[in-house]
Amino acid sequence: MFKRFARPYMLALFGGLLLASACAAQSGTPVPYTEGNEYVTLPGPHQRYSDTGKVEVVEVFSYGCIHCAHFAPIAEKLRKELPAGVEFKLVPAPFSEQWLPFARAYYAANQLGVVDRTHRQLFTAKFDEHYPINSMDELADFYAGQGVNRAKFLRIATSPEATAKLNNDLTLIQKWQVDGTPSIVIDGKYKVTNVQSQEQLAAVALWLAKRELSGK
Repeated sequence: MFKRFARPYMLALFGGLLLASACAAQSGTPVPYTEGNEYVTLPGPHQRYSDTGKVEVVEVFSYGCIHCAHFAPIAEKLRKELPAGVEFKLVPAPFSEQWLPFARAYYAANQLGVVDRTHRQLFTAKFDEHYPINSMDELADFYAGQGVNRAKFLRIATSPEATAKLNNDLTLIQKWQVDGTPSIVIDGKYKVTNVQSQEQLAAVALWLAKRELSGK
């Protein structure tokens, strides 16, 4: 089976995965993916990441995850294929002490408006070019090399606001029962699971997003 997950030690313990029952085919219409196989319905009440009103496709990821690095170009293609009314979001996973700096770095980059031009570059620098990018200082050096004010980056990344955001996101990730990266959650309702490739991960997410949009 294709193994796409990085499974670092969780900072907080939470319940095991609760699989929803497989649903029957609707009106005899064949569907490419089925409940309990390629995706599961999360237990309610469902909680979205934001309140924009658009259908959400959320990737839970980490800059410390090489599988996320491999998925980055596929995720970018998925984002471009999403129809109007659907938006793609990134949520960093602080699954270990080693991954905390990466989550803080994402919050700072997002607030500074540089994620679009630094997201894949960071993966490239870390995993392809093998730069030592692990600590907060090393991350600050990377962003400074991308034209970001180093002091401002560090101030935002280590702020109480970033800490609060980190804790809130971890709580939501746990509610979504995500324990590996990259993972995709649609509208806080569905989690893609048991896929055979990263391409299928994106395909199932796109199908679920379109189905959710059509039901609104």
